[in-house]
Amino acid sequence: MSAPRAARTSDAAEMARLAGELGYPVGPDNMAERLDALLGNPRQCVRVIDDEGRLAGWIAAERRLSLEVGERVEITGLVVDGMARRGGVGRALVGAAEAWAAEQGIDMVVVRSNVQRQASHPFYEHLGFARQKSQHVYGKRLAP
Repeated sequence: MSAPRAARTSDAAEMARLAGELGYPVGPDNMAERLDALLGNPRQCVRVIDDEGRLAGWIAAERRLSLEVGERVEITGLVVDGMARRGGVGRALVGAAEAWAAEQGIDMVVVRSNVQRQASHPFYEHLGFARQKSQHVYGKRLAP
């Protein structure tokens, strides 16, 4: 397994493939647009593990400031190829996000995990994350 590296726009098609595998279908062009926006923002971190042109996984994290808790880094997406799971890819990607947080001077990393993704909960706990709360997420589409 290769070490995590910074994502590049040329990774968009593979990142879209992996997002679809997790149940978030997105086309390569849309992924490229989103990726370009994130790569140009110093508050964003996107890392991949490249397995000779086929991505084994990717992670996205962002530096967030809120009034109630201050600054922290939040993992906003983590996807590991189904064929690469349980091989250290997820651990390496989370480690890369943690290293980025430390470089930013941030000592708290958080992640939200859907209650339906039961397999991910022990993974995060094994890495030292502790469950802080459960919550509902509400969304509202605004009319154009």
